[in-house]
Amino acid sequence: MAVIPHAPQSFCSFWRQSAGHTQLQRSDFKLLCFLDCSILLKYTDLKSKHTDLNVLLDLQKIISDNCVVIFSKTTCFYCKMSKKLFEDMNVNYTAVELDMNTNGSQFQDILEQMTGGRTVPRVFVNGTFVGGATDTQKLHEEGKLLPLVHQCQVKRKSSTAI
Repeated sequence: MAVIPHAPQSFCSFWRQSAGHTQLQRSDFKLLCFLDCSILLKYTDLKSKHTDLNVLLDLQKIISDNCVVIFSKTTCFYCKMSKKLFEDMNVNYTAVELDMNTNGSQFQDILEQMTGGRTVPRVFVNGTFVGGATDTQKLHEEGKLLPLVHQCQVKRKSSTAI
């Protein structure tokens, strides 16, 4: 897979940084599982003024429950370009239209922390941020995008077959 500038942070490293300024006690902890992280973080009282824990959990669920997620805005040309790329490959994707979603602004704040950028689209494949429209197009041209999608599809089929 291509190395994208501003490599994505895992949810765990994001939350370690975000929560680092707060004093968290073991007694405050509640079990919480994050995307690509083997360590389980636990807490109930999030004191960050910019991020709501439920919004993060919603975002995490969207990314982890879908092979391809495009965080988009309805009027964005580059977002339309990314969607068309997956449509042309006959790959199902989930589009989260940030300008139509009540949590869109908060999603965009979290995505900026995770990916290093606020622009859209923000494309995730198999739970991993792969970039914006041009990064995604480049992966496709290099023949690397479809194998990433297939990895996710195979993983999902094998986990549902159990």
